[in-house]
Amino acid sequence: MPKILITRRLPASLDALDAFASVEVWPQRQPPPYEVLLDRIRQVDGLLCLLTDPIDRRLIEAGVNLKVISQMAVGYDNIDVAAATARRIPVGHTPDVLTDATADFAWALLMAAARRVVEAERLTRAHQWQTWEPDLLLGADVGGATLGIVGLGRIGQAVARRAKGFEMRILYTNQTRCSPELEQQLGVEFVAFEELLARADFVTIHTPLTPQTHHLFSDYQFEQMQSSAVLINTARGAVVDPAALYRALSQGKIAAAAIDVTEPEPIPSDSPLLTLENLIITPHIASASRQTRTKMATMAIENLIAGLQGKRLPHCVNPEVYS
Repeated sequence: MPKILITRRLPASLDALDAFASVEVWPQRQPPPYEVLLDRIRQVDGLLCLLTDPIDRRLIEAGVNLKVISQMAVGYDNIDVAAATARRIPVGHTPDVLTDATADFAWALLMAAARRVVEAERLTRAHQWQTWEPDLLLGADVGGATLGIVGLGRIGQAVARRAKGFEMRILYTNQTRCSPELEQQLGVEFVAFEELLARADFVTIHTPLTPQTHHLFSDYQFEQMQSSAVLINTARGAVVDPAALYRALSQGKIAAAAIDVTEPEPIPSDSPLLTLENLIITPHIASASRQTRTKMATMAIENLIAGLQGKRLPHCVNPEVYS
């Protein structure tokens, strides 16, 4: 029987795998240590991993029997895809399924940051709510404001559709400009990155992490934003320089931020970001609806089974392995 390693418990049935493979599931909540992965990879035919697992060249080359890598995530910047492709190992991921859940959560963060919901909840629990006050925890209006979307892929488009309901002016910047038809459908305006930063009341990040987008937001970019602006990040933590974000928030260069991702993850307990009242931090849960995570796990399992059976992966990152 083929051997499979799954690096965390999944919110989906493993019956389809158990029927034809020997399955090992890492039982702990924390990711398996790298040395454990390195030891296990030598013995398995298939790997189902998460974005917290560093699947580098050394690990891939150690997997002498490895036939498929299936990741339960849409992104795959933790995997050395080139190394897998060199060994003709297909890499699977789970695209599309998390689009709406992530867009919903980005919107939840935007609203919470705009109206200072988390600050208000903390104040109430601390028994500091004494009376109704005209200037208590004043926030920002969302309706009619200007939204800047950095990266108009599937999630960015879903956010734009939600913004139309709030009658927002919607700016976007992207690696390539979208078609006029899509721009008209979404009600969006294409602008240069710096213009977006200068004009937007809310800036939401939906770009993948690449060498070009690493620390895309640093001191210079925060200097270009309005002092009343709010930043939202549900993409990847490393798109934002955490030290620069701290300076921007603590020095009033921007008004607030809400982030679901950090660099590194999890955020260190001594990070100065944790001291800020005008920052909301959540533990990478943008796709964490029951339905979405179950679909993601099921897709990852389907990719894994296809790879072990020598079939084309339904959702393959490197289809060139089939050439």
